[in-house]
Amino acid sequence: MKSIILCAGKGTRLRPLTHTSAKHLIPIANKSGLLYAIEAIKDCEIKDIGIVVGETGMDIQEEMGNGSKYGVDISYIEQKEALGLAHAVKVSRDFLGEDDFLMYLGDNLLKNGIDIYRKKFEEENYNAFILLTEVDNPRAFGVAEVKNGQVVKVVEKPKVPVSNLALIGVYFFDNNVHKAIDNIKPSGRGELEITDAIQWLIDNGYKVGAEVVKGWWKDTGKPADILEANRLILEDIERDIGGAKVDDLSEISGRVKIGMDSEIINSRILGPVIIGKKVKVIDSYIGPFTSLSSGVKIKKSEIEYSVVLEDTKIENVKGRMERCLIGKCVEISRSRVLLRSFKFVLGDHSKVEL
Repeated sequence: MKSIILCAGKGTRLRPLTHTSAKHLIPIANKSGLLYAIEAIKDCEIKDIGIVVGETGMDIQEEMGNGSKYGVDISYIEQKEALGLAHAVKVSRDFLGEDDFLMYLGDNLLKNGIDIYRKKFEEENYNAFILLTEVDNPRAFGVAEVKNGQVVKVVEKPKVPVSNLALIGVYFFDNNVHKAIDNIKPSGRGELEITDAIQWLIDNGYKVGAEVVKGWWKDTGKPADILEANRLILEDIERDIGGAKVDDLSEISGRVKIGMDSEIINSRILGPVIIGKKVKVIDSYIGPFTSLSSGVKIKKSEIEYSVVLEDTKIENVKGRMERCLIGKCVEISRSRVLLRSFKFVLGDHSKVEL
Protein backbone atom coordinates (compact mmCIF):
# COMPACT_ATOMS: atom_id res chain seq x y z
CA MET A 1 0.00 0.00 0.00
CA LYS A 2 1.08 3.55 -0.79
CA SER A 3 -0.07 6.89 0.54
CA ILE A 4 -0.54 10.40 -0.75
CA ILE A 5 -0.64 13.49 1.46
CA LEU A 6 -2.46 16.46 -0.02
CA CYS A 7 -0.53 19.69 0.62
CA ALA A 8 -1.32 21.83 -2.43
CA GLY A 9 -3.57 24.34 -0.62
CA LYS A 10 -2.45 27.95 -0.40
CA GLY A 11 -3.43 28.42 3.25
CA THR A 12 -5.27 31.69 2.69
CA ARG A 13 -7.03 31.40 6.06
CA LEU A 14 -3.64 31.45 7.81
CA ARG A 15 -2.25 34.57 6.22
CA PRO A 16 0.02 36.39 6.85
CA LEU A 17 1.92 33.36 8.16
CA THR A 18 1.48 31.54 4.86
CA HIS A 19 2.89 34.39 2.79
CA THR A 20 6.31 33.09 3.77
CA SER A 21 5.82 29.42 4.63
CA ALA A 22 3.59 26.48 3.74
CA LYS A 23 0.72 26.06 6.19
CA HIS A 24 1.59 22.39 6.63
CA LEU A 25 4.98 23.36 8.10
CA ILE A 26 3.57 25.55 10.89
CA PRO A 27 4.61 23.84 14.14
CA ILE A 28 2.01 22.54 16.56
CA ALA A 29 3.57 21.65 19.92
CA ASN A 30 6.90 22.30 18.17
CA LYS A 31 6.36 19.78 15.37
CA SER A 32 5.00 20.54 11.91
CA GLY A 33 1.51 19.41 11.06
CA LEU A 34 2.90 17.54 8.05
CA LEU A 35 5.20 15.50 10.26
CA TYR A 36 2.23 14.35 12.34
CA ALA A 37 0.66 13.08 9.11
CA ILE A 38 3.85 11.26 8.08
CA GLU A 39 4.11 9.60 11.48
CA ALA A 40 0.47 8.44 11.34
CA ILE A 41 1.05 6.95 7.90
CA LYS A 42 4.29 5.27 8.95
CA ASP A 43 2.42 3.70 11.89
CA CYS A 44 0.19 2.07 9.23
CA GLU A 45 3.35 0.36 7.94
CA ILE A 46 3.27 2.48 4.79
CA LYS A 47 6.62 3.89 3.75
CA ASP A 48 6.03 4.90 0.12
CA ILE A 49 4.53 8.40 0.38
CA GLY A 50 3.73 10.93 -2.33
CA ILE A 51 3.22 14.52 -1.19
CA VAL A 52 0.97 16.46 -3.55
CA VAL A 53 2.22 20.05 -3.61
CA GLY A 54 1.34 23.37 -5.17
CA GLU A 55 3.10 26.72 -5.09
CA THR A 56 4.68 26.03 -1.67
CA GLY A 57 6.17 22.76 -2.87
CA MET A 58 9.78 23.91 -2.72
CA ASP A 59 9.40 24.89 0.96
CA ILE A 60 7.93 21.50 1.79
CA GLN A 61 10.57 19.61 -0.19
CA GLU A 62 13.38 21.56 1.45
CA GLU A 63 12.00 20.80 4.91
CA MET A 64 11.01 17.14 4.46
CA GLY A 65 13.60 15.98 1.91
CA ASN A 66 13.36 12.41 0.65
CA GLY A 67 11.92 11.20 3.95
CA SER A 68 14.93 9.14 4.99
CA LYS A 69 15.28 10.95 8.34
CA TYR A 70 11.70 9.92 9.14
CA GLY A 71 12.08 6.32 7.95
CA VAL A 72 9.91 6.73 4.82
CA ASP A 73 10.40 7.32 1.09
CA ILE A 74 8.89 10.62 -0.07
CA SER A 75 8.12 11.58 -3.67
CA TYR A 76 6.70 14.95 -4.73
CA ILE A 77 3.75 15.28 -7.08
CA GLU A 78 2.85 18.67 -8.53
CA GLN A 79 -0.77 19.77 -8.65
CA LYS A 80 -0.55 23.00 -10.64
CA GLU A 81 -4.13 23.98 -9.93
CA ALA A 82 -6.19 23.07 -6.87
CA LEU A 83 -9.07 21.46 -8.75
CA GLY A 84 -10.36 19.18 -6.02
CA LEU A 85 -9.35 16.13 -3.99
CA ALA A 86 -10.24 13.73 -6.77
CA HIS A 87 -8.08 15.79 -9.12
CA ALA A 88 -5.19 15.33 -6.68
CA VAL A 89 -5.66 11.56 -6.99
CA LYS A 90 -5.76 11.93 -10.78
CA VAL A 91 -2.41 13.74 -10.93
CA SER A 92 -0.96 11.08 -8.60
CA ARG A 93 -1.89 8.19 -10.87
CA ASP A 94 1.62 7.47 -12.12
CA PHE A 95 2.90 7.35 -8.54
CA LEU A 96 0.03 5.17 -7.30
CA GLY A 97 -0.06 2.70 -10.18
CA GLU A 98 -2.52 -0.10 -9.38
CA ASP A 99 -1.77 -0.21 -5.66
CA ASP A 100 -4.22 0.29 -2.83
CA PHE A 101 -3.55 3.61 -1.15
CA LEU A 102 -4.28 5.89 1.78
CA MET A 103 -5.17 9.51 1.02
CA TYR A 104 -4.49 11.87 3.90
CA LEU A 105 -5.23 15.59 3.94
CA GLY A 106 -2.13 17.42 5.12
CA ASP A 107 -3.88 19.69 7.61
CA ASN A 108 -5.51 16.81 9.53
CA LEU A 109 -4.63 16.03 13.12
CA LEU A 110 -6.04 12.99 14.96
CA LYS A 111 -5.47 12.00 18.55
CA ASN A 112 -5.38 8.28 17.85
CA GLY A 113 -3.69 6.34 15.08
CA ILE A 114 -5.27 5.06 11.88
CA ASP A 115 -3.55 1.70 11.56
CA ILE A 116 -6.65 -0.13 12.82
CA TYR A 117 -8.60 1.29 9.88
CA ARG A 118 -6.07 0.02 7.36
CA LYS A 119 -6.54 -3.46 8.80
CA LYS A 120 -10.31 -3.17 8.55
CA PHE A 121 -10.11 -1.92 4.95
CA GLU A 122 -7.96 -4.88 3.95
CA GLU A 123 -9.50 -7.65 6.04
CA GLU A 124 -13.08 -6.86 4.99
CA ASN A 125 -12.19 -6.32 1.31
CA TYR A 126 -13.57 -2.82 0.96
CA ASN A 127 -13.07 -0.90 -2.27
CA ALA A 128 -13.12 2.31 -0.26
CA PHE A 129 -13.11 3.06 3.45
CA ILE A 130 -13.64 6.52 4.94
CA LEU A 131 -13.22 7.97 8.42
CA LEU A 132 -15.96 10.11 9.90
CA THR A 133 -16.62 12.32 12.90
CA GLU A 134 -19.73 13.94 14.31
CA VAL A 135 -19.89 17.71 13.69
CA ASP A 136 -22.23 20.52 14.66
CA ASN A 137 -22.13 22.18 11.22
CA PRO A 138 -22.40 19.40 8.60
CA ARG A 139 -23.20 21.91 5.85
CA ALA A 140 -19.51 22.87 5.88
CA PHE A 141 -18.24 19.35 5.15
CA GLY A 142 -18.61 16.34 2.95
CA VAL A 143 -21.23 14.27 4.77
CA ALA A 144 -21.96 10.53 4.75
CA GLU A 145 -25.07 8.48 5.40
CA VAL A 146 -24.19 5.09 6.88
CA LYS A 147 -26.34 1.99 7.35
CA ASN A 148 -24.99 -1.13 9.04
CA GLY A 149 -21.40 0.01 8.55
CA GLN A 150 -21.90 0.56 4.80
CA VAL A 151 -21.89 4.02 3.25
CA VAL A 152 -25.05 4.52 1.17
CA LYS A 153 -24.67 8.20 0.32
CA VAL A 154 -22.07 10.97 0.41
CA VAL A 155 -22.71 14.64 -0.35
CA GLU A 156 -20.26 17.55 -0.50
CA LYS A 157 -21.36 20.53 1.64
CA PRO A 158 -25.08 19.67 1.50
CA LYS A 159 -27.76 22.32 1.96
CA VAL A 160 -29.88 19.64 3.66
CA PRO A 161 -27.42 17.24 5.39
CA VAL A 162 -28.19 13.52 5.30
CA SER A 163 -26.45 13.16 8.68
CA ASN A 164 -24.01 14.93 10.99
CA LEU A 165 -21.17 12.56 10.05
CA ALA A 166 -18.43 14.49 8.28
CA LEU A 167 -15.58 13.02 6.23
CA ILE A 168 -12.42 14.02 8.03
CA GLY A 169 -9.93 13.68 5.20
CA VAL A 170 -8.56 10.15 5.69
CA TYR A 171 -9.52 7.71 2.93
CA PHE A 172 -8.48 4.19 1.92
CA PHE A 173 -9.00 3.19 -1.73
CA ASP A 174 -8.26 0.33 -4.07
CA ASN A 175 -7.57 0.99 -7.75
CA ASN A 176 -11.28 1.16 -8.64
CA VAL A 177 -11.33 4.77 -7.48
CA HIS A 178 -9.44 5.74 -10.64
CA LYS A 179 -12.30 4.40 -12.73
CA ALA A 180 -14.73 6.37 -10.57
CA ILE A 181 -12.77 9.61 -11.03
CA ASP A 182 -12.69 9.09 -14.80
CA ASN A 183 -16.50 8.90 -14.75
CA ILE A 184 -17.34 12.03 -12.75
CA LYS A 185 -17.58 15.64 -13.86
CA PRO A 186 -16.47 18.82 -12.11
CA SER A 187 -18.89 20.13 -9.51
CA GLY A 188 -20.56 23.52 -9.57
CA ARG A 189 -17.43 25.05 -8.05
CA GLY A 190 -15.31 23.58 -10.84
CA GLU A 191 -13.64 20.83 -8.83
CA LEU A 192 -13.47 17.07 -9.10
CA GLU A 193 -14.99 16.09 -5.76
CA ILE A 194 -13.83 12.95 -3.98
CA THR A 195 -17.35 12.63 -2.59
CA ASP A 196 -18.66 12.30 -6.16
CA ALA A 197 -16.11 9.57 -6.84
CA ILE A 198 -17.14 7.70 -3.69
CA GLN A 199 -20.80 8.05 -4.62
CA TRP A 200 -20.01 6.62 -8.07
CA LEU A 201 -18.47 3.59 -6.37
CA ILE A 202 -21.59 3.16 -4.23
CA ASP A 203 -23.95 3.55 -7.19
CA ASN A 204 -22.00 0.97 -9.18
CA GLY A 205 -22.07 -1.74 -6.55
CA TYR A 206 -18.65 -1.33 -4.98
CA LYS A 207 -18.17 -1.89 -1.25
CA VAL A 208 -17.68 1.36 0.68
CA GLY A 209 -17.28 1.25 4.45
CA ALA A 210 -16.83 3.83 7.17
CA GLU A 211 -16.13 4.23 10.84
CA VAL A 212 -16.47 7.12 13.28
CA VAL A 213 -13.03 7.93 14.70
CA LYS A 214 -12.37 7.67 18.42
CA GLY A 215 -10.72 10.63 20.09
CA TRP A 216 -10.43 14.17 18.80
CA TRP A 217 -9.85 15.35 15.26
CA LYS A 218 -8.82 18.82 14.11
CA ASP A 219 -8.57 20.55 10.75
CA THR A 220 -5.75 23.06 11.32
CA GLY A 221 -6.74 25.47 8.57
CA LYS A 222 -7.30 28.56 10.75
CA PRO A 223 -5.35 30.26 13.58
CA ALA A 224 -7.93 29.25 16.20
CA ASP A 225 -7.67 25.63 15.00
CA ILE A 226 -3.89 25.63 15.41
CA LEU A 227 -4.15 27.00 18.93
CA GLU A 228 -6.76 24.40 19.83
CA ALA A 229 -4.73 21.56 18.26
CA ASN A 230 -1.71 22.79 20.18
CA ARG A 231 -3.76 22.64 23.39
CA LEU A 232 -4.98 19.12 22.66
CA ILE A 233 -1.49 17.78 21.95
CA LEU A 234 0.01 19.46 25.01
CA GLU A 235 -2.57 17.68 27.16
CA ASP A 236 -0.57 14.48 26.62
CA ILE A 237 3.04 15.62 27.01
CA GLU A 238 5.28 14.39 29.82
CA ARG A 239 7.52 16.48 32.03
CA ASP A 240 11.14 16.68 30.85
CA ILE A 241 13.36 19.61 31.82
CA GLY A 242 16.64 17.71 32.07
CA GLY A 243 18.38 19.56 29.24
CA ALA A 244 17.63 23.08 30.48
CA LYS A 245 19.36 25.47 32.85
CA VAL A 246 16.87 26.53 35.51
CA ASP A 247 17.94 28.93 38.26
CA ASP A 248 16.81 28.72 41.90
CA LEU A 249 14.46 31.69 41.54
CA SER A 250 12.36 29.98 38.87
CA GLU A 251 9.29 27.83 39.41
CA ILE A 252 8.30 25.11 36.94
CA SER A 253 5.01 23.40 37.67
CA GLY A 254 3.26 20.53 35.96
CA ARG A 255 3.93 18.90 32.60
CA VAL A 256 6.64 21.08 31.07
CA LYS A 257 9.05 19.92 28.37
CA ILE A 258 12.15 22.05 27.71
CA GLY A 259 14.76 21.53 25.00
CA MET A 260 18.52 21.44 25.28
CA ASP A 261 20.51 24.60 26.01
CA SER A 262 17.46 26.61 27.06
CA GLU A 263 17.64 28.93 30.07
CA ILE A 264 14.91 29.76 32.58
CA ILE A 265 15.82 32.71 34.80
CA ASN A 266 13.64 34.17 37.57
CA SER A 267 10.51 32.96 35.78
CA ARG A 268 7.39 30.90 36.37
CA ILE A 269 6.26 28.23 33.91
CA LEU A 270 2.92 26.55 34.46
CA GLY A 271 2.31 23.48 32.28
CA PRO A 272 1.39 22.01 30.01
CA VAL A 273 4.05 23.90 28.09
CA ILE A 274 6.64 22.88 25.50
CA ILE A 275 9.81 24.90 24.94
CA GLY A 276 12.33 24.26 22.17
CA LYS A 277 16.12 24.41 22.09
CA LYS A 278 18.17 27.53 22.93
CA VAL A 279 15.19 29.42 24.34
CA LYS A 280 15.65 32.12 26.98
CA VAL A 281 12.87 32.95 29.43
CA ILE A 282 13.84 35.80 31.75
CA ASP A 283 11.71 37.47 34.46
CA SER A 284 8.59 36.12 32.74
CA TYR A 285 5.50 33.95 33.06
CA ILE A 286 4.72 31.20 30.54
CA GLY A 287 1.22 29.89 31.07
CA PRO A 288 -0.60 26.69 30.13
CA PHE A 289 -0.95 25.48 26.54
CA THR A 290 1.95 27.50 25.17
CA SER A 291 4.57 26.32 22.66
CA LEU A 292 7.82 28.22 22.20
CA SER A 293 9.94 27.12 19.23
CA SER A 294 13.73 27.08 19.22
CA GLY A 295 15.61 30.34 19.61
CA VAL A 296 12.73 32.27 21.18
CA LYS A 297 13.48 34.89 23.83
CA ILE A 298 10.85 36.02 26.34
CA LYS A 299 11.84 38.77 28.79
CA LYS A 300 9.70 40.58 31.36
CA SER A 301 6.50 39.39 29.68
CA GLU A 302 3.55 37.05 30.22
CA ILE A 303 2.06 34.70 27.64
CA GLU A 304 -0.31 31.74 27.68
CA TYR A 305 -2.42 29.62 25.30
CA SER A 306 -0.18 30.65 22.40
CA VAL A 307 2.18 29.37 19.71
CA VAL A 308 5.43 31.27 19.09
CA LEU A 309 7.66 30.30 16.18
CA GLU A 310 11.45 30.30 15.87
CA ASP A 311 13.75 33.18 16.84
CA THR A 312 11.00 35.52 17.97
CA LYS A 313 11.69 38.06 20.73
CA ILE A 314 9.06 39.33 23.16
CA GLU A 315 10.34 41.85 25.70
CA ASN A 316 8.90 44.21 28.31
CA VAL A 317 5.25 43.67 27.38
CA LYS A 318 2.98 44.86 30.20
CA GLY A 319 -0.18 42.80 30.16
CA ARG A 320 -0.73 39.13 29.48
CA MET A 321 -0.58 37.92 25.88
CA GLU A 322 -3.21 35.27 25.19
CA ARG A 323 -4.33 33.22 22.15
CA CYS A 324 -1.44 34.46 20.03
CA LEU A 325 -0.06 32.78 16.90
CA ILE A 326 3.25 34.47 16.18
CA GLY A 327 5.56 33.75 13.24
CA LYS A 328 9.32 33.49 12.93
CA CYS A 329 11.77 36.31 13.75
CA VAL A 330 9.02 38.57 15.13
CA GLU A 331 9.98 41.33 17.59
CA ILE A 332 7.42 42.54 20.12
CA SER A 333 8.47 45.17 22.63
CA ARG A 334 6.96 47.77 24.92
CA SER A 335 5.99 51.31 23.97
CA ARG A 336 4.15 54.02 25.92
CA VAL A 337 0.62 52.64 25.55
CA LEU A 338 -0.13 49.78 27.93
CA LEU A 339 -2.97 47.30 27.66
CA ARG A 340 -3.93 44.36 29.84
CA SER A 341 -4.40 41.73 27.15
CA PHE A 342 -3.22 41.30 23.58
CA LYS A 343 -4.13 39.02 20.68
CA PHE A 344 -1.93 38.65 17.60
CA VAL A 345 -1.67 36.70 14.35
CA LEU A 346 1.68 37.87 13.00
CA GLY A 347 3.65 36.85 9.93
CA ASP A 348 7.38 36.17 9.79
CA HIS A 349 9.76 39.12 10.37
CA SER A 350 7.01 41.33 11.78
CA LYS A 351 7.87 44.02 14.33
CA VAL A 352 5.32 45.27 16.86
CA GLU A 353 5.70 47.93 19.56
CA LEU A 354 3.12 48.04 22.33
